[in-house]
Formats: sequence, C-alpha cells, structure tokens
Amino acid sequence: MLGYRFSEYQSPNDQRSDFEKLLDVFLQLLVYTSGDVAEALSWMNELDKEYNLTSNEYGMGDFIEDLKKNGYIDSDDPQGGLGGFQITAKAERSIRQRSLDEIFGKLKKSGRGQHRTHFSGQGDETTADRRPFEFGDSLDKIAMTDSIRNAQIEHGINSFKLTEKDLEVQETEYQTRTSTVLMIDISHSMILYGEDRITPAKKVAMALSELITTRYPKDTLDIIVFGNDAWPIQIKDLPYLQVGPYHTNTVAGLELSMDLLRKRKNPNKQIFMITDGKPTCLKEGGRYYKNSFGLDKKIINKTLNLAVRCKKANVKVTTFMIAQDPYLQKFVRDFTEANKGKAFYTSLQGLGNYIFEDFERNRRKRMR
Repeated sequence: MLGYRFSEYQSPNDQRSDFEKLLDVFLQLLVYTSGDVAEALSWMNELDKEYNLTSNEYGMGDFIEDLKKNGYIDSDDPQGGLGGFQITAKAERSIRQRSLDEIFGKLKKSGRGQHRTHFSGQGDETTADRRPFEFGDSLDKIAMTDSIRNAQIEHGINSFKLTEKDLEVQETEYQTRTSTVLMIDISHSMILYGEDRITPAKKVAMALSELITTRYPKDTLDIIVFGNDAWPIQIKDLPYLQVGPYHTNTVAGLELSMDLLRKRKNPNKQIFMITDGKPTCLKEGGRYYKNSFGLDKKIINKTLNLAVRCKKANVKVTTFMIAQDPYLQKFVRDFTEANKGKAFYTSLQGLGNYIFEDFERNRRKRMR
C-alpha cells in the first residue's frame, strides 16, 4: 500500500544545494574583486570562518572542484594553484544574469517606480508582463482573464463584482529600436573617501547589458569608460573593470559616445552617464590639461559646449550623479540644461532602479 513519508519542514529558500548557495556568494565576490578568482576564494574562506558557509560534509575544497567540474573556472597552471584560475564565459554570463535578477527583479516588485511621467506606456507589441490598472491606461489593454480571476479571489463567486482594484493591464512596448551608450566614470574618485562606487556601477552595467541583449536584441548597447581618456569595452570585460589613477575627461567620453552613435542606424539614440564628480581633464594635442581643484572654467565650458552638440544631434544625455556635493550637482544641472536631457541624483543603492526605470520608460515612448 502506498503511504506518505513525513520529514521536517524546510523553507523553499533552503532547497538549493550546498554548491548553489556557495556559488551565489562566489559570483557576488567576483564583482568586488574584478574577476580575481584567488582573491574571491580567499574572501570566501574568511567568511566561512565567521559565518560557517561550509559543513563537515561539503567543504571549500569540494566547492572548488565543483566550480571546475561545472565550467565556472579553469586553470592554466598545470599544478592547479589558485593563482592560475580564471573565470570562464559561463561564469561571466552568470554574473550578468544575477545582476539583472538582483536589480531588475527588485524594480519589477516595486511597481511602476518612484518617478511620475506623462507617458502612458502604451505600445504596439504586447509582453507577458502584467501590472495593476492605473488611471490613463487604455481599456483595450486590460487583461480580462487575470482581472476576473482577481475579482473572484477578492470578492468570491457568490457576490462577484469587478472593481478598479481588480483590473490588470498587459504591458506593451513600441517596436522601435534604440541605440544606447553607457558611459562609466573610472576616475580615482570612484573609490575615494571609503566608498566603493565602481562596484554598483559595474553591476548596473552588467544588468543593463543582459537586459538589452536578451529582451531587446534589435537594440544596440555600447559601453565606454572614461578617465584621462575614453575607450570602449566589451560586455565580457565588465566583471574585470577597475578604477585607475585617472582624472575625469568627460569631453573624451562624450566625443567617443557620439562617434559610436553616428555609426548606428537606429533613429533613437541616447547616452547614460554614471559619474560621481566634475570634469577635471582635457586632452589637447599630445598633452593632458588637468585641474582637480574646483570648477575649471576652461574644462567646464568645453563640456557644456559638447552637451549642446549632443542636443543638436538629437542625442539626449541622462546623467546619474552618485555624489551629494552641492557644487557638483550644480554642474550637472547646468550640463542637463544645456543638453535638455535628464539628471538623477541618486545613492549607490538606488542607482539600478533609476537607470532601469528610465531605460524602460524611454522604450515606451517615441524618442525624438
């Protein structure tokens, strides 16, 4: 006779294997260590001492073997030393996907977001996403099956009624294509004053790149970094990104962004710039003109002139400012006014929400 076997209840959150739990920590640490496997594993050993990440049945050595077996790391050291380990393309993809889940997942759970917009979000291509009905939504976008189900759950079958709170709307998107350049400041100030600003910027960049390549394959995303100079990087390079001993050459970053966007055939073009400070550097011929003290009129005026050039080319620049100094924020306001773009003054914790809200919002309106 078939019977039932009862065991101690375990939360669904505890159903992951020992390897999966440790893998989540390992991939997070790889972002902080810029892809350094040996340093990440060293941190894991320290965390294990304090928080007992491993057990008598599954130790750190088992985890390292499983990382190799499952294709997350490989070694060019015939002796198998930690210094020879490198992360694989599979690990890079996993880091990007986890960044997307962490940032975009939180944003979707929080509803429409914190920022009101006069665009209704209507489009011509439906998606699988649903959200609560809001005033201004088109009635033909209401998902009737989901709305009726909500009404039955809320009010019961015997006293059935359909209220505004029960209504759900099917999300839609325009079938427009957008070219985006993401500019990341890697000047030395991104790690000064005891605050790590580059790691959140990297995580947002990885999440955004994963979103665009998987959900919007017709879009293009270029990623550039700027310090004394500016140069493009590949998506696969993001986990290894580090701050250098650089000043901030915003002009070089904007010029390179415009060069990249000119080659794109998409009609809609935009620049997202993540920075924590003012421009402090220009390149004139073969030499650098630098001034880190205050706002240098020569540097500022060239930056503002370039903001105007972007506006004339119909390229809006959205600046995500992760510093609170009033005089730095004033520069961003002046820059935004010159470009007629947008600026968000955000903490490191809110950076991903701001960028993803703005990116999604731009896809739900026709950019001009």
